[in-house]
Formats: sequence, C-alpha cells, structure tokens
Amino acid sequence: MSTASAPRAGDTLPPLEIPVTRTLIVAGAIASRDYQDVHHDVELAKAKGSPDIFMNILTTNGLVGRYLTDCFGPGATLRKVAIRLGAPNYPGDTMTLTGTVEQVEQVEQGAVGAEGAAEGGTATVTVNVVGANSIGKHVTGTVTLTVPAGPVRTAGAGAGGDA
Repeated sequence: MSTASAPRAGDTLPPLEIPVTRTLIVAGAIASRDYQDVHHDVELAKAKGSPDIFMNILTTNGLVGRYLTDCFGPGATLRKVAIRLGAPNYPGDTMTLTGTVEQVEQVEQGAVGAEGAAEGGTATVTVNVVGANSIGKHVTGTVTLTVPAGPVRTAGAGAGGDA
C-alpha cells in the first residue's frame, strides 16, 4: 500500500508481530481487571486443562486496536470491533496481526485546495483482521474505523513489533 494514496478496498496492511510474553499476558489481564486464574497462575491453568496461562480477549482486543491505529495513524477512531478468538496465545509464541481493507466509504468531504484537490475530510474504513500464532488463528474479525482522508502507513512506518 502506498503512503501517497488513501486506503482502497483490497489494500493489505503491513503485518505486526507481537511477542507473546508472560508479562504481556498477566499485565493485560490485570489492566482489564480480568482476574481469572488461567491468565496468571500456571498451576491452576494446568489443573483446568491448559498447558499454560493464556491471553484474555480484552488484551487481544487492545492489540487489534493498536495495530489499526499504528496503520491508520493517531487520527483514526475505532467505531466497531467484532472479533472472535480461536487458538490460544501462550507465552513464548508470536502473534502476527494482518489486515485487509474490505470497504472504504467517504463520510465527510474536506475543503478544496488551491490546486482543486480535496483536502481533509474523513472516511469510514472496514478492515478484516487476523492474528495468527504457531497453533493457528488466535483472532479473526472485522473492525470499522473513521480515518482522516489521506495516506495510510506502510510497513516500517511505526508498525514495529514492540508490545
């Protein structure tokens, strides 16, 4: 996807690799007030049939939001997030988030600039998102955002993997 053009249906977003650490899992659970033992206590998680602690949906939801605002910039506003969990995110794995623009609708037209081109304005963008790890798809879903009309970030433009 080019930084010189507005998002278009079919555009693919740059991937974001997120190392899944124990700290990320536990901190995400605490931050979202999810005190279920399977998100912080290895022995109790194993007693319940899990091989280890695993990430909660609220942490995943936050990471999906971060991914999209990294791609569309700080002016992006999440409007609707519809995700479903699949394979668990266990410590020591990596989740790679990817996205494809499904639809773009012009919402508000900006002013016309000196050279006759539209400046400013907003668009509603619908993105299909997948977060996969070594087991399979951890999260799938659709996110709708309002974004300033204009360029979208490409790989290497702020979409680094530090979680």
